[in-house]
Amino acid sequence: MMTRKEAKAICRGGRKTVVRVLLNMDARIHSLEQSVKLLEDRLAKNSRNSGKPPSTDGYQKPSPKSLREKSGRRSGGQPGHDGHTLARAEKPDFVERHKVDVCGACGRSLSALSAYGVESRQVHDLPPVRPVVTEHRAETKVCVCGHRNKAAFPQGVNAPVQYGSGVKAVAVYLNNFQMLPFERTCGLFADLFGFTVSQGTLANFTRECHKRLADFSERTKALVAQAPVAHFDESGVRVINGLRWLHSASTASATHYEIHRKRGSEGIDSAGILPGFRGRAIHDFWRPYFLYDCSHGLCNAHHLRELTFVREQNGQAWAGDMIKLLREIKKAADKARPAASALPKAVVRDFEARFQRVIDNGHAANPLPEPPPRAIKKRGRRKKTKPRNLLERLDVHRRETLAFMYDLNVPFDNNLAERDIRMMKVQQKISGTFRSEAGAGAFCRIRSYVSTARKNALGAMDALVRAVAGNPFVPTANTT
Repeated sequence: MMTRKEAKAICRGGRKTVVRVLLNMDARIHSLEQSVKLLEDRLAKNSRNSGKPPSTDGYQKPSPKSLREKSGRRSGGQPGHDGHTLARAEKPDFVERHKVDVCGACGRSLSALSAYGVESRQVHDLPPVRPVVTEHRAETKVCVCGHRNKAAFPQGVNAPVQYGSGVKAVAVYLNNFQMLPFERTCGLFADLFGFTVSQGTLANFTRECHKRLADFSERTKALVAQAPVAHFDESGVRVINGLRWLHSASTASATHYEIHRKRGSEGIDSAGILPGFRGRAIHDFWRPYFLYDCSHGLCNAHHLRELTFVREQNGQAWAGDMIKLLREIKKAADKARPAASALPKAVVRDFEARFQRVIDNGHAANPLPEPPPRAIKKRGRRKKTKPRNLLERLDVHRRETLAFMYDLNVPFDNNLAERDIRMMKVQQKISGTFRSEAGAGAFCRIRSYVSTARKNALGAMDALVRAVAGNPFVPTANTT
């Protein structure tokens, strides 16, 4: 705050001094207003109007307002929908007969009478689970010629005492798919199965499974690289108390994860998929993706959230119009998709014209920022507002934004990659960090394997039993 003495000194300096001070004050006020606006926008962001995850919302979560349009139907089963309940087993494993021996009215004995009717009820339960020990005994015989002959043990039976593939698969399943920490996995084995497994043994199971999935990993990468449409995303993970980046590449039938120290093109290149990819890459607006020579499609779920923020926080009507238009185009594309590969040209031209009108309205509401006062000399480009940046992205990358309109095989959003990467984030919430680079790599490969198996209608446990037995499932074709 300026003192009276300082104000008098400025006045004595003459007109030029007063003008210079006023310009400096105006510049400071402008800078502070920008800072306040930035902080207000940051506080207003949540999982509904930005890319922030729901876990950052805290206890004051925003009111649920889905970006999906209402279908007009009530929640729950619809009229004509076949209900499902626990089905009766045709051949129960056990049958318990409950006899009636005494009349409940007069007390006479009924043991000599035959039952003329039976009412049955079934209870589906789990039996006590205990390990089954199979002892393999290899015979030794000496031929009359003197040669000593010994029978061969089955493949995989290599030690005097060892764990079978079922134990290994369950351990890997609990630790890598259900994401139980090592200590809790050991406790579960003791409580449910009645025997102990050390944490070191669990780590060995994971390393063994990771090693057996090397060919699967290469095959999956090749399938994603050859797909006509693939989804890409990245997210930060903690490894040895340091930040690493998890890169995911996936299709409807395959998933590949890769952990790298870098988020940009160096990390993307290490996965070995995008450098040779020639299909359409669906992703959010992370600039390194545009360095690759392929077609691109932007995630419109991200756009809808950002547009919601501009409409609610900045009060700009064009953002609401763009939300409405994108939803309308999606509805038209979804309706046409079962019978066609593209929308009619007249419909596309109409949507393009409406898109341009909304963009024009956005430019009118977001003119380029005024140059800073002459008293402040800043190098570089003038900083633009968030609404202006979003508007220019939609304008410059309209082909990528509307890729789902031009080609009905292209999805509206990048939700497939979001779903594939979500459980990796859950692991971080449970365990906090990976203790080694090798452990992080093993977790990624096993999760890739299980995710791919489930996309191909193979259960996680069945897939892991095959993997630890040395016969892992390998996908053969892409489904986009």
